[in-house]
Amino acid sequence: MNTAAKLSAYGVVLALVAGGGWATGTAVGPHPGAAGVPGGEDTGHSDTHGGTVAEAAHGKQDHEPAGLASTRGGYTLTPTSTTLTPGKTAPFTFRILGADGAPVTAYDVEHEKRMHLIVVRRDTAGFQHIHPELGDDGTWTVPLAVGDAGVYRVFADFKPGGGEATTLGADLFAGGDFRPAEYRPSHVAEVDGYQVHLDGDLKPGASSKVTLTVTKNGRAVTDLQPYLGAYGHLVALRGGDLAYLHVHPDGEPGDGRTVAGPAVTFFAEVPTDGTYRLFLDFQHEGKVRTAEFTVATGEGSHR
Repeated sequence: MNTAAKLSAYGVVLALVAGGGWATGTAVGPHPGAAGVPGGEDTGHSDTHGGTVAEAAHGKQDHEPAGLASTRGGYTLTPTSTTLTPGKTAPFTFRILGADGAPVTAYDVEHEKRMHLIVVRRDTAGFQHIHPELGDDGTWTVPLAVGDAGVYRVFADFKPGGGEATTLGADLFAGGDFRPAEYRPSHVAEVDGYQVHLDGDLKPGASSKVTLTVTKNGRAVTDLQPYLGAYGHLVALRGGDLAYLHVHPDGEPGDGRTVAGPAVTFFAEVPTDGTYRLFLDFQHEGKVRTAEFTVATGEGSHR
């Protein structure tokens, strides 16, 4: 594919290329048997207290990884529009429809919000973690801007009132010249003068301890601020299909044992071998920042 190919507003074929072997995903999941693209596994949603990914939250509803389908467990993600204009901020609106076709209007609060919305281009550039507002008619609204052209994946992470935690996904299209980003394995991230080190192995099918250590100008940051009830939030996206895994840290602010940095520890379970893009949100000095990593399973924690 010509990396400068012109995107139309609809019907885009996007080649995801990177050192980790990214491949094009689909709105409903990977193609079983495709080279490097596993299928049929569940990914979980973490328990904010224990930190271990709980299969019961996202997994076991069916045999599909989280975030690959727009319909799951009787719920459907329905964006009002799937077209974005690069460089322009505009309201993004959507609804979650129930099995009866009516908009869902009751949601449980999870990690201080009723809806967590992840937006990322399908080559995993331009990651955003935002929180829409719910209208009385069941319409969610949030200002959204993307900087560049491409196909973007939006993940709605929510828990309907009295139901199971669920993640649904849909594609959005931003027209223009597209040039895919490339990534090499990385375990150190630089953002706004902060340096974040990632240590630990990702082991498919097993609980994996991952520690992220935050420093600024060479000094340990020991006064991280709570953000959505935790000292950090970690999202992992699997290469090839963007299977979604949302992990929360071991411990929480005010529990009498969890310190405010510099290290934030997670226990995550990835479903398969492969390369994952990891995004850590942390808050310090009143601002939320995102550190990004590219990690292959079984690499070893020698950073």
